[in-house]
Amino acid sequence: MAPSKTNPPRTRKRVEAETTALKRAKDGSAFTRCEACNKDVAVGLIDMHSCSLDSMIKMNLEAQVVEKVTEVQKPPVERKKKSNAVSSQPKKGKKEKKVKDPNKPKRPPSAFFVFMDDFRKQFKEANPDSKNVSAVSKGAGEKWKSMSEEERKPYLDKAAELKAEYEKALENFNATSEDEEKATEEEGADE
Repeated sequence: MAPSKTNPPRTRKRVEAETTALKRAKDGSAFTRCEACNKDVAVGLIDMHSCSLDSMIKMNLEAQVVEKVTEVQKPPVERKKKSNAVSSQPKKGKKEKKVKDPNKPKRPPSAFFVFMDDFRKQFKEANPDSKNVSAVSKGAGEKWKSMSEEERKPYLDKAAELKAEYEKALENFNATSEDEEKATEEEGADE
């Protein structure tokens, strides 16, 4: 026979682990305590575990230093009711959320959503038992894609008309809100 060119077998560190000495993590992995350094080591990685002199010294030093953990009792925190008003103190790390004015006009729907209103009515008439929202949306999307520019024109015109009304309402809203801001600034200056 020819001599084998394989690597010589590695010496493996054996840790005798009884079934009662194994510790289990939440994920089910098993750990056992190394007798040399007294550390918990994963059973699957025990052959790669090495106890060096530095780690032994560090372990001994850690054993000598005893830290006393004290619990600080915090006073009970009162829960505040959430309000739409901006708080007087901004929270650290979080951006302040803008408070929406309930009187501000809403943005108009696009041409597709104007079409969707009509399509929903037609779909409900054709399928009164169907309550599936995704089926309505899917059907509307397919129909919208298959429509020509001439078929889309009434919806595009209606959307443009709604957008023009929105812009006028927004201009009026901005003008009135600026007037109110100036009035409140003047009142603040008088005081």
